Formats: sequence, C-alpha cells, structure tokens
Amino acid sequence: MSILTGTIEALASATGSFVLGHFILSSLPVRSALIGSIGEGPFRIVYSSLAALALFWTIAAFGAAPYMDVWTPPPGMRHLTFLLVLIGVFFVVVGVTTKSPTAVGGDKLANDPQPLGGILTVTRHPFLIGVIVWAIGHLLANGDLASIILFGGMLILAAGGIFHIDMRRRHTMGAAWGPIALSTSVIPFLAILQRRTRLDWRGIGLSRVVLALAIYAALAYGHQWFAGVPLVG
Repeated sequence: MSILTGTIEALASATGSFVLGHFILSSLPVRSALIGSIGEGPFRIVYSSLAALALFWTIAAFGAAPYMDVWTPPPGMRHLTFLLVLIGVFFVVVGVTTKSPTAVGGDKLANDPQPLGGILTVTRHPFLIGVIVWAIGHLLANGDLASIILFGGMLILAAGGIFHIDMRRRHTMGAAWGPIALSTSVIPFLAILQRRTRLDWRGIGLSRVVLALAIYAALAYGHQWFAGVPLVG
C-alpha cells in the first residue's frame, strides 16, 4: 500500500491538494506574480500540469480508499441522481463548447462586440454549475466517506470557483465586466426570470443537446468500467 493511496487520509490529502491548488494558483496575487516571473504561456503549462497530477492522484486515491459507511441513502435516490447527473452533463457539455467570458482566457473577450447568448443566458458559469449538480447527485446516492470526500471536494471547488472567477473578472475586465454581470446570472434562469435577458435556445443549439445526451449515455453504460459500479444492463 502506497502512502499516497489506500487510506481515507490519502484521499483527503489528494482531494485537498486538487481543490486548494486551484484556488491558490488562480488567486490574483499568486497568478500575477508567477505570470510576471515566467510569462503567461509557461504559467498555463505549470498550472495545467500540477492540476492534472493532483487529479490523477485523487482518482487513484479514491479507487484505493477503504469503504466506510457514513449514512444510507433512502430508496429511490438513485433515480434522482440519474436526473441530476443528466442535467450536470448537459451544462458541462454546453458550457465547454460555448465561448464565454468566464471560461479560461475569457477575460480576453472584454471587447468582443458579440452579445452573450446561448447557455450564457441561463447562467454565466455553465460548466461549474454542471459540476455542482453532478457532485450533488453523487452525494445524494453515495453515503460512504470516500465518496463524501471526493464529491464534496468537487462541490466546494466548483462553488468557490464561481465566486473566485467573478472576482478575478471584475479585476481583469474592469468596466467591461459590468454589462456581463448585469445581463447574466450565476443561478440558472435567474436573469431570465428577472427579465435582464431572454432565453437564447437557438444559441444553445440542438446539436449540443444531442451531444450531451450521447455523452451521458456513454457515461452511464461505461460507468462500471471506469467507476466499478454498474448503472445499466
């Protein structure tokens, strides 16, 4: 048994390094200092490499962690999880395929004349909202300590990331951030309900919906292969 895997403590350390690493390296003081020292390109390489290593460690530690019951999910919770994960996958897929001022490098869109549309009329953080919904779905269906640590960590990272990104964009985009914040919302559909924007279904596009459904089906059927727990079949 490696000291990096095989225990709950190892999983907690791995998940903590993944979550805290993101917050520390992306914080304005650390990020600005590193970019000023090594340049933006090398910083992105270092950031991505460390994040990938921490993620690999987290996945390995989760797979080797002992099973320890904390609570028993009630009957029927699995069906709710299926729905939440479907919603989460939709937001993630549509989010990563949509140009957004809150995505990586999005501050460069400060002077983009194209109005915000598509999934951004629903929420300006579609990817992170998707991760939050996905994590909540897994927390509702899994009552063991390892799952609580892993999915709880992802939930904290995504929720904290939303506010962290908004803070950084206010700093880096200046006055250009005002119209974005006013015409969009963090909470899905809130800006639409408040009539600050209109749902742009055409901008979301049927092709993205089909892609999200295909990926969801692949994840459901392949869940036993990569997670060790059969969902269908």
